[in-house]
Amino acid sequence: MARIRADQLTVEQGLCESRSQAQRLIMAGKLRLGNDQIVQKPGQLLPEDSELSLDEGRRYVSRAAFKLLAALDKIQPDLQGLCALDLGASTGGFSEVLLEQGVRRVYAVDVGYGQLHDKLRRDPRVRVMERINARDLNAELIPEPIGVLTADVSFISLTKVLPPCKNLLTAAAWVFVLVKPQFEAGRHQVGTGGVVRDPVVQQECVDKIMRFAEQELGWRSLDVTPSPIKGPKGNQEYIVAFRTAHNEGTAGDSEDCR
Repeated sequence: MARIRADQLTVEQGLCESRSQAQRLIMAGKLRLGNDQIVQKPGQLLPEDSELSLDEGRRYVSRAAFKLLAALDKIQPDLQGLCALDLGASTGGFSEVLLEQGVRRVYAVDVGYGQLHDKLRRDPRVRVMERINARDLNAELIPEPIGVLTADVSFISLTKVLPPCKNLLTAAAWVFVLVKPQFEAGRHQVGTGGVVRDPVVQQECVDKIMRFAEQELGWRSLDVTPSPIKGPKGNQEYIVAFRTAHNEGTAGDSEDCR
């Protein structure tokens, strides 16, 4: 059976008026193959009889939202009423998902400035914390116990930004971090264009973060979810989930953060 580019097939099926429009929707993670598989690239070759659909019901400020959603859909954590800390908030994809999941407040931390979407900037549940390095976080900056931590950081290893958060978390907090192999691997392991293509190296990077969190922070690893959307340069990324508690029966967390 013949295969055709995803953006072209989207137009042929009448879902978009032009390939450029289709490309924007695909890059935003809004085109699905079948019922649940997200089409990752405009140039992805698909069978010409593929059933495509637009995910109109999920419009997020950033396609990063779909990365976190992939992990949450698997684990199904109860985040209702928790306080959240979002490291590397950027446009706010993770923060938006956390609010959708019912958290009562999000501390949106980013070393940059002016990136957070206005929709979130105006939301009274969001504490905008710009020009703040995650390594400098403390209880004075984050005065509430954090029941869920997310991290999507670039140009720095997660091993540098997670330790300052340890004492900010409740006894049974949820943790979801996006492992980006290009920022965890050795320089000699990163290929042309900053892409880590070797799946063995990718796994080593995931193992590195899991081992660090377990041995240095005392967290319990729960699950690893490959991101359904690759990074801007094509890197395969992974969401790794942890709990700060080792007793699964402690789910429900501290009342202080509700």
